[in-house]
Amino acid sequence: MSDAPAPHPAPTRRMDARSLRGLAHPLRMRILELLSLDGPATASRLSARLGENTGTVSWHLRHLAEHGFIEEETGRGTKRERWWRRTAERHELRISDFRDDPDAHGALSVYLSELVRQLFSRVMTYVGEDWDATWRAAGTIADWRDLRLTPAQLMALNEELTAVVARYARVADDAPAPDALPVVVQLQSFPRRDPTATGDDA
Repeated sequence: MSDAPAPHPAPTRRMDARSLRGLAHPLRMRILELLSLDGPATASRLSARLGENTGTVSWHLRHLAEHGFIEEETGRGTKRERWWRRTAERHELRISDFRDDPDAHGALSVYLSELVRQLFSRVMTYVGEDWDATWRAAGTIADWRDLRLTPAQLMALNEELTAVVARYARVADDAPAPDALPVVVQLQSFPRRDPTATGDDA
């Protein structure tokens, strides 16, 4: 699991328990999301969007910077108003790394819950907005519920889908069209318990 599919080659940092605890806070994750989606911002700009006190946002910005998630955009702003941006690193989280670390379970739960909330919120924002017919027809919300796959097949499926996103990202970087808009691609693929299974190996 990672913070987003990685269409571009970028340095990857595998999150450990310390960095997980540094990020696993709803407000910090929301700040990082805004910097990721909308680019650099100051504490005052972020506080206005989040409805939070500027001092509180500044504290969380420093905390994110301490753990390497964001960095100051040097050469911009003033001593009193600093600009922050997300670092170029891609952060990869593997749940299995924390299976035997009970001290990290609380942070992992917060992180996953907030991540799911963010993904849901993006979809609901899109559904509630007024898009013209062309963009409305181009977007999609779909799911497939009749697959039966092995773990290896599910991993292969995810890798193929990520490769497709990467191909379109390269095209957009090489020749961005004048009518192009930012697009979010969300992928959730996971097993579910088989209600017909008895769980009895005998």
